Amino acid sequence: MLKIERPDDRWEVETLYDLSFAPGRELLSSYRLRDGVKPVTPLCLVSRDESGIVGGAIRYWPVRVGGAPTLLLGPVAVHPTRQGEGLGALLIQSSLGRAAGLGHARVMLVGDAPYYRRFGFERLDGVEMPPPTNPDRVLGLELVPAAWTGISGPVTSWKDAVGATSMRA
Repeated sequence: MLKIERPDDRWEVETLYDLSFAPGRELLSSYRLRDGVKPVTPLCLVSRDESGIVGGAIRYWPVRVGGAPTLLLGPVAVHPTRQGEGLGALLIQSSLGRAAGLGHARVMLVGDAPYYRRFGFERLDGVEMPPPTNPDRVLGLELVPAAWTGISGPVTSWKDAVGATSMRA
């Protein structure tokens, strides 16, 4: 069952991320963009099994690409004992549907292109993540037609944006 992540889910979700990713994950450029910024709560989902154990989680963060409001997907993780069940796909598809329903225009992430291509993500040329980031792993998805048209430049933290009031555009 998917539910919006609540504050009391935080430590279980963080433990899942620690289990799922290499040590030092917080040093990645995507984490620097999240530092001091609140996640987009309606899109942060947690999956618990019938016993209440966290099996997967996904989060989204507001960023700007060349000044344009953009959602940064990640991290998304599935507990090793639940992998292969389609839970990661369910988290991604459900959250993208919610994002579209809330009026968000575009989503980006840093990830494995062969995996995310099945959800419609494509390499973003001209979008510059802070280093060190492999440009081939910078992917984007349009939630509305042509949402990435004309959008390029550096990815910056939402907190660094002047007048950062609305996430949609």
